[in-house]
This record gives sequence, C-alpha cells and structure tokens, in this order.
Amino acid sequence: MTIPSSRPSLYSLFFISSVVFTSFPLISEAQTNPVVNGLSYSFYSKTCPNLETIVRNHLKNVFMEDNAQAAALLVVFFHDCFVQGCDASLLLDGNPSERDNPRNRGIRDKVLQIIDDIRALSHKDCGRIVSCADITVLAARDAVFLSGGPDYAVPLGRRDSINFSFEEAYNLPLPYNITDVTLETFASKNFDVSDVVALAGAHTIGRAHCHTFYNRLSPLDPNMDKTLAEILNSTCPSTYSRNASDLDIRTPKRTKGLVEAFALNQTLFFEKFVDAFLKMSQLDVLMGDQGEIRAKCNVINDKKSIEMSFVDQIVQLTN
Repeated sequence: MTIPSSRPSLYSLFFISSVVFTSFPLISEAQTNPVVNGLSYSFYSKTCPNLETIVRNHLKNVFMEDNAQAAALLVVFFHDCFVQGCDASLLLDGNPSERDNPRNRGIRDKVLQIIDDIRALSHKDCGRIVSCADITVLAARDAVFLSGGPDYAVPLGRRDSINFSFEEAYNLPLPYNITDVTLETFASKNFDVSDVVALAGAHTIGRAHCHTFYNRLSPLDPNMDKTLAEILNSTCPSTYSRNASDLDIRTPKRTKGLVEAFALNQTLFFEKFVDAFLKMSQLDVLMGDQGEIRAKCNVINDKKSIEMSFVDQIVQLTN
C-alpha cells in the first residue's frame, strides 16, 4: 500500500490507482449535514446497538482476504442510489434485473453476497429490523474508512424497495462521458460540481478499464493534459488492453481548480467527499411504512417473511 505525503501531487491523489486514502479521524461535522425526515443518526441505537460494529468487523475480515471488494461495495452503493434511490433495488434478482442493464456491467455476485452475509449477521443479532438498503450504505461508508479514508456517521432508517427498474438504470452516467455531460447527469440529482469532483476522488481505490477512455487517446484529445496522456498511453497501448487506470477530471476548466484544491488539501477533500456521500445516501429513500425489510437481500419477501418481519419489529419495540 502506498501512502501519500501530507502534500500529495495532483496525480498521486486522483490518478494513480495504487494510492489510497491516508487514515483520518472521525468527522463529527457530518452530523450537521441535512438529514431527510424519517432518517436518523441514532435509528438503531436501541433496537440494534451493535449493528455498525457487526458491519465493520465483518468487512475487516473480508478486506484482509480481498481488498478489491472495498471498491466493489462503493460501486454497488452508487449504482443503487442513482437508480430510483437508495432502496437496495440493485440487489434484487429479476429477468431482467437492474444488474442485467449494460450500465451495471461488472457488478459481481461476490460483493452482493458480502452484503447479504452482513444482513444475516445483523438479523441474527437484532431480528429482522435492519434493511438491506441501510447495510449497503454502511458497507460503502466502511469501505471508505477501512481503505484509509475518513470515518463519519451516516443517517439510517431506509427501507427496501419491492420493485426495481431495468430501464432507469440507463440513467447511470457512462464512464467515458465528457465532463460536461457527467456534470449535467449529476445535476439532475441536485449534485453540484464540488460534489462530483469529490465523489470522483473515490477512484483512488478503484480503476477504469482501458476501453472506457481509449477513444480520448487515439486520436489524442487535444484538451487532455499531456503528462496524463503519456501515463495512460503507457498503461493502455490499445483499447483491448486488460490494464486499468484512473479517470481524468483535472483537464476540464470547470473542475481543474477543485481537483488541485483537493489534491493539496486532504482535509478539504475529505470534508467535501463526506458531504457528497451523505447527499448520495439520502436520494429518494423509502421510510416508515414504505417498502419492506427483506429477509434476503436478493428477493422480495413472501407472505411468511412479511409476518415474521412484523413480529420481529414488534418484539424490538417492546424491549
């Protein structure tokens, strides 16, 4: 693991895939961010007080065996929340399911199993009161922290959807979109330029395959930073190369200043990243009596599961 210095170069923070976040303390200011009515930072404090410990301890073991799953959990979080909200609809099986949409290509069964394993652990400890949607958010948050990023609280209380949308998954931004198109796509969800650049910084623990950006290398995009182009060309001699690199958001004028500011000020980057993460995690959430708490993350509850979930919730409320 390569650890950047306190003043990392621009490329070391955003463009070199081997660089990960350096450790950072709990950002308590995260709790000052707006919270959607119905969610709460203390949602499970009485009904499932060990939930966050269960999630983090399980992921520590997972990442010891395969740290690539940290990036995979972030992908699941983003791809779920961007399509009809943070409701775990991406986890549902179907014919076709959201995961079958070409925009969700690359989401593997292993990362879905990790989320369902955490669901099983939490339900064993607390009863069937924790949603797969909340677990997805907590797992993504801990993927950031356990990769050396900031630690921060997230509001909880989401419920799971009882449907999914193959078609709406086409609204996910393409990896090879130019920056203006990417910014417009995020703007439709009320994300500003700072949010987008901060979220893109998560790619320090993930990589993009050559075919997603090779069209900017051959022929060479005249707007691309020349040094970055040389790095990418050495990594990706052709569109079919099986190597991977990181994305370019420093070149465009609309994002260059923010990229430089974040690269030189890790505290600022982490603060903006947390803000954007919390905003993403509260997109179109289901709460209260909306949706359900799934017995298994990949299927909608049957009648027996619904009855058992209702009993679990009553038991927890009376304790």
